[in-house]
Amino acid sequence: MGQTLVYKILAGHLVDGKIAAGRPIGIRIDQTLTQDATGTTAFLLFEAMGAGRVKTQLSVSYIDHNIAGFGPENHNDHLYLQTIAAKSGVYHSRAGNGICHQVHLERFGRPGTTLLGSDSHTPTCGAIAALAIGAGGLDVAVAMTAGPFYLTCPKVLGVKLTGQLGDWVAAKDAILKLLAIITTKGNVGWAVEYFGEGASTLTVPQRATITNMGAELGVTTSIFGSDEQTRKFLAAQNREKDYFACGELAADPDAEYDRIIEINLAELEPMAACPSSPDNVKTVREIAGIQTGQVVIGSCTNSSFTDLMMVAKVLKGRRIDDMVEFAVAPGSREVLNMLAENGALADMISAGARILESGCGPCIGLGFSPGDGVVSLRTFNRNFPGRSGTRDDKVYLVGPETAVASALTGRITDPRDLPEIFAIEYPKIELPDKFVINDNMIEPPLSEEEAAEAEVLRGPTIVVPEAPPPLPQELQGTVLIKCGDKITTDHIMPAGAFLKLRSNVPEYAKVVFNCFNEEGRPTFARRALELKEKGIAGVIVAGESYGQGSSREHAALCPMYLGVRAVVAKGIERIHKANLINFCIVPMEFAEPADYDKIKPDDRLHIDNLLEAIKGSNKVKIINKTGSFEFIGKLELCDRDREILLSGGRLNYVSKYYV
Repeated sequence: MGQTLVYKILAGHLVDGKIAAGRPIGIRIDQTLTQDATGTTAFLLFEAMGAGRVKTQLSVSYIDHNIAGFGPENHNDHLYLQTIAAKSGVYHSRAGNGICHQVHLERFGRPGTTLLGSDSHTPTCGAIAALAIGAGGLDVAVAMTAGPFYLTCPKVLGVKLTGQLGDWVAAKDAILKLLAIITTKGNVGWAVEYFGEGASTLTVPQRATITNMGAELGVTTSIFGSDEQTRKFLAAQNREKDYFACGELAADPDAEYDRIIEINLAELEPMAACPSSPDNVKTVREIAGIQTGQVVIGSCTNSSFTDLMMVAKVLKGRRIDDMVEFAVAPGSREVLNMLAENGALADMISAGARILESGCGPCIGLGFSPGDGVVSLRTFNRNFPGRSGTRDDKVYLVGPETAVASALTGRITDPRDLPEIFAIEYPKIELPDKFVINDNMIEPPLSEEEAAEAEVLRGPTIVVPEAPPPLPQELQGTVLIKCGDKITTDHIMPAGAFLKLRSNVPEYAKVVFNCFNEEGRPTFARRALELKEKGIAGVIVAGESYGQGSSREHAALCPMYLGVRAVVAKGIERIHKANLINFCIVPMEFAEPADYDKIKPDDRLHIDNLLEAIKGSNKVKIINKTGSFEFIGKLELCDRDREILLSGGRLNYVSKYYV
């Protein structure tokens, strides 16, 4: 039996285990990327390992999240990351150069390689046949020391694409269609591999939209093969040699997938993810006419040159609706330069667009928050509640075609109606033969000799994270919070204005579960610290898909700092579960989901044999002393997970085995 492309790349990088779905494996990582919101912690932990310089083929540190400095914290982070990158053998992409995923796709990604990034949307580079995986910063730090990355060998979902996208239908509509089919839940332990004649019609920027938003499925990664579209894109980036290093890459003709879904691109129509989940998908026809007061085009999902050229062509000579606040954020400085040189930028500005920096910005709640009750259309990848920076927001996720059509009309509009409304014919945008390339904001690392004399700048707002204490034999805990389903890392650790605190865990920890704090009542953080001072562990109880969304390890690191030692949930997402283990918080799942309903906030829980259970059992008895009942928690851990927990977290484990 032949192999899928996912298994081919995994097999070529395997250093531990066996390629079989559900088995724990360790793989060699060729490239890493970090960004400033997760990078400071990653590099502080990298330094703590004493590894010196990175041992990957290539590592890049990007500044793309906290680029608007309010107070000194962000610039302190930038200076630290710039100087530690230079000293450690890491390339540094400066603020303003672009979003990590867009820039890495343009300038660094290579077919057939493995890429590990401290950002959940790292699978964007699957568009050029890289096996790209998002992870917590500690996992990336270990990979930079040449330590293997461990994961569960995924099942592979084959998505067979047929047909070709019609006019006014976007690649975004293809991934929204898949989200409508398999949702955001229940896909842990899967990878998605796209193939078929329809896949060959999609350009790399279109593929990147699909692999980027595959993160919302909750899968390990998403990937396309390497073919003529890949060669054309890399040739236009003056990197054709990176294509020929591997040539065509695809699954074997007789490869068997664990499941196959077929999507006919020709049958797709414009779609939207409605408030407030990426899988709450409807056709634009179904919701057409809803008044919208804000439209934002950009993010790592839809900010390519071809996306924005289409927008500029539609806007040329026209003006956005008077009641729409409209912004465009190019994904990279390369894209921005090209739009400026060919006049497209002027066309967008003349139409009323505000041009934002090439960075994450509104996608992570940094600016452009919509007003109360205002419908906001965004070409982003997530519309979790409050992620925009506005509580009770109404954010719809759409493709650029739907976004620009709605900006012109002031209401949600199917872009296929534009020829009738404005006599606009669909502008077919071709991928350019050559991109305008200027890498002068990408700084190469210092030589080893220069690095030995270099100073690393550490501002006072950069605080080395403390290590977790060892787990107790008997866990005495109190339920600090009982959450529902689909609790995201945004719920646990808010982004937006709070991002600047990420390099200072004691400060950032003050806003853990900030969205659930009630005025007049002690915050989650205060209650947790009071228990910690009494020697009582904090316990989090949750429903399905706990920890979905971002890779931010602070959603484990900050609760650990507050004394949380266990999470009991109906289901825990892949990256967050790994982060919990890394920071010595025990992840457990209800053996009987109905037991979730019996537990209340402030219940006292007791486990009298925690360490023995971690050593060798798949379950543990938990006594609810408040409710006078017992229930079973599942410990779905591989041997290595158990060792990490028993070692007192990943950093202690790594120091014993890798450095």
